[in-house]
Amino acid sequence: MHSRASTEVRRAAVLGSPIAHSLSPVLHRAAYAALGLGTWSYERFEVDETELPAFLERLDPAFAGLSLTMPLKRAVIPLLDGISDTAAAVEAVNTVVIGEDGRRTGDNTDIPGMVAALRERGVEKVEYAAVLGAGATASSALAALSRICTGPVTAYVRTHTRANEMRGWGERLGVEVHTADWAEAGHAFDAPLVVATTPAGATDALVPYVPERPGTLFDVLYDPWPTPLAAAWAEEGGAVVGGLDLLVHQAVLQVEQMTGVTPAPLAAMRAAGEQALSER
Repeated sequence: MHSRASTEVRRAAVLGSPIAHSLSPVLHRAAYAALGLGTWSYERFEVDETELPAFLERLDPAFAGLSLTMPLKRAVIPLLDGISDTAAAVEAVNTVVIGEDGRRTGDNTDIPGMVAALRERGVEKVEYAAVLGAGATASSALAALSRICTGPVTAYVRTHTRANEMRGWGERLGVEVHTADWAEAGHAFDAPLVVATTPAGATDALVPYVPERPGTLFDVLYDPWPTPLAAAWAEEGGAVVGGLDLLVHQAVLQVEQMTGVTPAPLAAMRAAGEQALSER
């Protein structure tokens, strides 16, 4: 077992703004309990971009790692000692591991988390795919698709600016990205894999376009769940991967990096997340 997982008191936390509804404390604490890491704690802190530098400078030496959500995923990069190639590819860090020497290293576990969540549902390779939306999560989706999609990805977006951004990400990530107007988003469902990265309610109007035999839908939302699109997709017999699947798989990788203990307890973490959502 890694020295960080000894009897020494260790701390970790999730930072962001807003942060009150984050499930990360539930997932990480469940992992600590299952692993017998009784001296580990995991907290949440409301921190925005302007507060982040001072927060990092004040960190207790007991801190082993941080989870980051928006708006901090890009703001943290200049404040770190180094970042992984995965994080650099999308200019976004959601995980900071703090070494025993105080060195802060950033990584992005959203991307391998997406790949792992899809693999768990039997999706390892697809010939082409579609992405709904063009925000920060969409760039991570393209990075994940670069690992499993052998052909083009069509991104359905609302503006020319977003279309240009997605094509730019595609060039950077080595993905052939085509763009289409959001008004044509119903055509996305012809793809064997559809990744919905939009906010709650954005895909509700697309429900009538769900085909009789859909492929796989990866809807990154988890609360409320299921979304109308995910419910309609499942009703037609399509495979659905949800936001909780992503959240759990990326948290598994965070726990392993921060504690040095592998494997992290996926089942216990998912059960804790499902329980927490059922109580909301």
